[in-house]
Amino acid sequence: MAGAGTEEQLAQRLEELLAVERFAPPESFTEHALIKDRSVHEAAAADPVAWWAEQARTLDWFKEPTVALDDSNPPFYQWFTDGTINASHVCVDRHVAAGNGDRVAFHWYGEEGEQRDITYADLHRDVQRMAGALKARGIGRGDVVGIYLPMIPEVVVAMLACARIGAPHNVVFGGFSAESVRERMEFSDAKALITVDGARRKGKTAPVKVNVDEVMGDLPALETIFVVRHTGVDTPMTDGRDVWVHEAMEAAPAEVPAEELPAEHPLFILYSSGSTAKPKGILHTTGGYLTGVAWTHKYVFDLKPEEDVWFCSADVGWITGHSYIVYGPLANGATSVMYEGAPDYPHKGIWWELCEKSGATIFYTAPTAIRACMKWGVEHVEPHDLSKLRLLGTVGEPINPKAWLWYHEVVGDGRCPIVDTWWQTETGAIMITTLPGAQDAKPGIAGTPLPGIDAAVLDEDGNEVPPNTQGLLSLRRPWPSMLRTLYRDDDRYLSTYWSRLGRETYVVGDAAKMDDEGYVSVIGRIDDVLNVSGHRMSTAEIESAIVSHELVAESAVIGQADEDTGQSVAAFVILQGDLEGTAELEADIREHVAVRIGKLARPKRIIWTDDLPKTRSGKIMRRLLRDIAEGRALGDVTTLRDPGVMEELQQLVASEQSESG
Repeated sequence: MAGAGTEEQLAQRLEELLAVERFAPPESFTEHALIKDRSVHEAAAADPVAWWAEQARTLDWFKEPTVALDDSNPPFYQWFTDGTINASHVCVDRHVAAGNGDRVAFHWYGEEGEQRDITYADLHRDVQRMAGALKARGIGRGDVVGIYLPMIPEVVVAMLACARIGAPHNVVFGGFSAESVRERMEFSDAKALITVDGARRKGKTAPVKVNVDEVMGDLPALETIFVVRHTGVDTPMTDGRDVWVHEAMEAAPAEVPAEELPAEHPLFILYSSGSTAKPKGILHTTGGYLTGVAWTHKYVFDLKPEEDVWFCSADVGWITGHSYIVYGPLANGATSVMYEGAPDYPHKGIWWELCEKSGATIFYTAPTAIRACMKWGVEHVEPHDLSKLRLLGTVGEPINPKAWLWYHEVVGDGRCPIVDTWWQTETGAIMITTLPGAQDAKPGIAGTPLPGIDAAVLDEDGNEVPPNTQGLLSLRRPWPSMLRTLYRDDDRYLSTYWSRLGRETYVVGDAAKMDDEGYVSVIGRIDDVLNVSGHRMSTAEIESAIVSHELVAESAVIGQADEDTGQSVAAFVILQGDLEGTAELEADIREHVAVRIGKLARPKRIIWTDDLPKTRSGKIMRRLLRDIAEGRALGDVTTLRDPGVMEELQQLVASEQSESG
């Protein structure tokens, strides 16, 4: 970062920039961009199905499809049905065959300073061996394989080995409890599980296999548990069931060809988290999914594989990791950074240190992480040379303008375009954003639907609402990377996504607005919209106003029942640094919100806190905040990054209520 000056000068600069509504890409960026104008949008709009078929042809098919879209049974859409393909072949074999085997696929870094470089040739060797190890244990086409691993190269090898033999993988985030793993293995009837002896986090090593053993014993379908030796902790092995991965790979054949699979062959199941009901097993298939992630990764991030180093800070256990750490980057022959560790260990500048060390040119992270970096301060960014960064991205939730501007100025030095991407586990790939060489970015506004995507903001009758009017964000046309169903639950698939506006309109569950240029502001989940005295307001909009206060680091807003107004605004607020909340500051924040949005949006209740309940992907669990604020029994907290936050918040709220009453 150059010339940011003191924190006070930066704060003043950000306040001035809040008045800037749009940021054009630098001419130097557009000059070398893969897409320089909006003609690609026009070409896709003229014939979306043919356009997607053209993008699919960039993959390496065994049999190139002649049929693009089968829409004979909506919403059970299928793509490229007469084509045959293999994701492992697309992501590894074709690059080796093209002479790029020596290219680094992953610069892997451990939290204690370890480093491994894994080339495409290394992946090719290890994926074949792992595929052979799976087959030796009777695992084949259609058998589900669970994967429960930390952020180590073996997780990629495991995923690609499954894809190579046509065994759909079911990855469970490495931070989930063993009980969560068992639940997902049981729902999917997994035949095997690939796990690890132990995992490290912030300097500590936790046993993993031992915990898995405690809950997995009586699953009838689970025949084999493969164990990666990673930390060396004591690991009991059950004879006949448990296999060390390194031993199984040594015994496996060196060559295991990628199987020729139909385009609609299941590639993976990924269970959603945070629901009070049983998790939803979102099913993605091969050809369409690869088409979506390969195109979006290349063109949304302006990727040039021979030049760029790609750093996505997500975990492979989430869809962002599936699409933009594994399948998208590898399909494009990219070099990526993979980090096994927390963003604040061994220090709060570790991401920026790794960017400098690896020469990262593109960085992709979540708004919640950006806000954490803001709170930690620019002193953790400044020591590191980030001059090679040329593009930044955000994912996971709407980003408030203040965080967007901090990211732009402090990390990107004011010269890196930012792509604010909206998409879901269900969509498989990015749906809404700006193409960085062709479109201006508007802080806090995601962007326009990508080429080939028909996104609209609709009312309850399915009609488009006027510009800048809140409605239901919906996708009105099938796209290749869309989920095909919920695993073994077609009825739930229909009722969850296709019942509100019919079987040809996918209602995504988010409220949004679209301006007169077609830019979409994603406001938040439909159930995160408040109704105060008949006025509909989004939690995200109020949160953004609160966070724009100079002393606020982060906020989460919920609606509470109110006798006078129907609902009132309650805000959980984290202050900058070591500041403590006062009555004067509370009044100042309420007035600040009134100025930004209007008096109706002022929080009636402010609860000062040091942390918020978040999933491991960084999303704030407002449902749990509502439970706490209204004194209800807590729902499922197993998916939280730190379940202990809930106990602290309960004590805070109880103390607040005691003092007030």
